[in-house]
Amino acid sequence: MELVNIFYYLAIILIFSKSFGLLSRKIGLPQVAGMVVAGVLVGLLGNLHRDDNFFLWFFMKPTGEEMDILHVFSQIGVVLILFSSGLETNLGDLKKSGFAATMIALAGVVTPMLLGTLGCLAYMNGFSEWGEDKLLNSIFVGTILAATSVGITAETLKELGKLNGKIGQTIMSAAIIDDVLGIIALSIVTGIRGGGASQIWITLLKVFSFFAFSIGFGILLRLYFKWEERKFPHKRRTSIFAFGMCFLFAFCAEKFFDVASITGAYMAGIMLSGLDDTKFVDRKVVVSGYMIFSPIFFSYIGISADFSGFNLSYLLFAITFIVLGILGKIIGCGLTSMPFGFNFKESATVGCGMIARGEVALAVYAAGKSLIAPVNGVDPLVATIILIVFSSILCPSLLKLLFKEKPTELLSPQADNK
Repeated sequence: MELVNIFYYLAIILIFSKSFGLLSRKIGLPQVAGMVVAGVLVGLLGNLHRDDNFFLWFFMKPTGEEMDILHVFSQIGVVLILFSSGLETNLGDLKKSGFAATMIALAGVVTPMLLGTLGCLAYMNGFSEWGEDKLLNSIFVGTILAATSVGITAETLKELGKLNGKIGQTIMSAAIIDDVLGIIALSIVTGIRGGGASQIWITLLKVFSFFAFSIGFGILLRLYFKWEERKFPHKRRTSIFAFGMCFLFAFCAEKFFDVASITGAYMAGIMLSGLDDTKFVDRKVVVSGYMIFSPIFFSYIGISADFSGFNLSYLLFAITFIVLGILGKIIGCGLTSMPFGFNFKESATVGCGMIARGEVALAVYAAGKSLIAPVNGVDPLVATIILIVFSSILCPSLLKLLFKEKPTELLSPQADNK
């Protein structure tokens, strides 16, 4: 691997993602959708790479090691997105939506898991040839559909200016809880397959311990930041320390508690929200993420799509997988939100805001791939990647349609976003 190639890929990703993002805005879609499409295009052109054709040579395909480096950049991007979302969270709205968000998230995990399991069983003729292994394999496939991509949803809500308020806070809170419940669901299914009930309890203990750590340690750091902003208001050191807190929480979440790093970043943002310097810090975070890391995150999703070996069986399974995954979120989350004071349109908005899938779905697949057998010869990974790409485009598009308002600038109303 040549390190200098990374500069080339960063250039291509940033140029393509911004160009397609602007094109998306021209046709009335959020920029996020264009960035994902840009990643798909870069990945497809990379597959056509030829040394004897300058145009095709120009689109080199990243090697495995280079993709690992781009993956690191993309993870920094999604961590910053969630940290910024936490900073912009209104704690009053979050408290109000807490119970509703938990119920919505629970339905958003159970419903797609159930539909995915039944769909997989039907695809394997599981109803006529019943077997425990086939059932558990189908449950594993259903588990992939459980988690929502918080990064895509958060960035879309921010771009539309809808992150705060009843609907935005409910979606964000439910998406965060959704991810945690998805990991718990994976651990439970893994424990059942391995026959180890103790692993299930260990996972639950780690999750509760993480939130106890986040709140306890976060309160102490919040007191420090209050002192810092009183003594040194609007100083760059405050933003630097905040970045440090973000990455520390992200590290601790995944390293010590087996909770997604993005959840740690979001909790760090929440613990610093509502301070006098919060908006000052948030602007630094948004600028840092928007300029480099966030476009790489969204484009990386598209670049990761590998359609080699794709055939009719893969297509049929992928269509089934996508339909069940999207309907599971819309039906589960949308219907559950109605008893909590949401009208039909608002409930549909909550459901559509939960359909995006991303890095957690791939993580669930990776964690359980040794226990997942091919479904009639079809590897669920291909369907998972297609679902991620499709839902990443569909989610912001539907939210834009349902909100029916002109998107706000990503950085600020005065920012030059052209």
